[in-house]
Amino acid sequence: MPSESRPFTVVDFNNFWSPSGGGVRRYHLQKMAFYEGLASMDPRDMSEDVLSVFVMPDSKTYTEKRSDTLVIEHVEAFRFPGNWEYRFIWKASQVEPVLAKYRPDVIEVGSPYILPTVVRRAAKRVSPQSKLVGFWHADFPVTYVGRPVAKKLGAGIGTFCRKKAFWYARKEYKKFDCIQASSKEAMARLKKNGLPDPRWIPLGCDIKMFSPTKRDEGLVQKLKDGVPGRLTIFFPHRHCNEKGIDLLLGAYDMLTQKLGHEPAIVFAGTGPSLPQVQAAAEKYEHVQYIGFVNSVEEMARYYASVDIGLALSGWETFGLSILESMASGNAIVGAAAGAAFEHVTESGAGTILKERTPAALADAIIELYRSDLQDKKRRARAYAEKFSWNDCFMRQLDLYREISNK
Repeated sequence: MPSESRPFTVVDFNNFWSPSGGGVRRYHLQKMAFYEGLASMDPRDMSEDVLSVFVMPDSKTYTEKRSDTLVIEHVEAFRFPGNWEYRFIWKASQVEPVLAKYRPDVIEVGSPYILPTVVRRAAKRVSPQSKLVGFWHADFPVTYVGRPVAKKLGAGIGTFCRKKAFWYARKEYKKFDCIQASSKEAMARLKKNGLPDPRWIPLGCDIKMFSPTKRDEGLVQKLKDGVPGRLTIFFPHRHCNEKGIDLLLGAYDMLTQKLGHEPAIVFAGTGPSLPQVQAAAEKYEHVQYIGFVNSVEEMARYYASVDIGLALSGWETFGLSILESMASGNAIVGAAAGAAFEHVTESGAGTILKERTPAALADAIIELYRSDLQDKKRRARAYAEKFSWNDCFMRQLDLYREISNK
């Protein structure tokens, strides 16, 4: 390839990025690793030069060049108060300089609030040749609007609000060339509600890093604390009711009574329900909060050293943490909807939560723990091995090129 040729360029914007986030953070970290790795590939293995630019909301503006194939453009952005670490890009002055600098072939927008419209208008002014794609990381009309409103105000009002939220999504993603979704259920919902050209891009899992081989017998014995049959659970999800924090904390005393011992639960991460988690860690001897785990190796060690995993959000669009837990050999109690339902039912590696109540969760955990757990653990690992990050991003790059060539 001629060195002076312009690379095929993709620019990513996403206000869902957070330095202590979960699935979206993992997606971008793995995507950056994939593109950075392209720099070391034999040019004969690539049809053209490629450049990925991730626009990271940050406390100040500067350029970080990782390789010839990966650049991070840090952009100063407003930070939300509280236990969240999200920052919000919302002004043309934050977007246009990046687009003018790179004039990308494809722009991906991963968050649906205001940003798609800002990016679309900025691109029209400074990079009109760019194709626009979205990534449906959060099924917000259902997750954050329809179901919560229905729970508080009734099904009719919930349905009305969900339809209005999809109307807003159509407005934000107007004139986009396609929307990517990582679960079949979410993609079908996008098609039904008129979003532009939904495409299925299943995400991946680092099955070498997240593996039963990362089991730490010292940690296992520490968590069991002299009771070999003690149930152990690792919960590294965002601390909010959407992820089932209220269900798990509410089920703890019931689990203790049914099991005849206090289960060991390790919480990691942060979120608005962090005070409740910290209170539980102070109250119960075998509940602990270890803060935000920044090390992937440490995450893999905890996953592989517990008995079961929990995927209690019914609104995951893929559920990266679910796959990481399954790759580590964990059977799963999964929600009855969304990616959790897809992964558990297609793998046969767990139990579905029948109702979103603490009592139902306690029953589901007991049912799974007393089942043929080793068989379900083997099924979990075998299922996770079907996914890889390399396949995900190669498939996505092919989609980018297809969209760009339209």
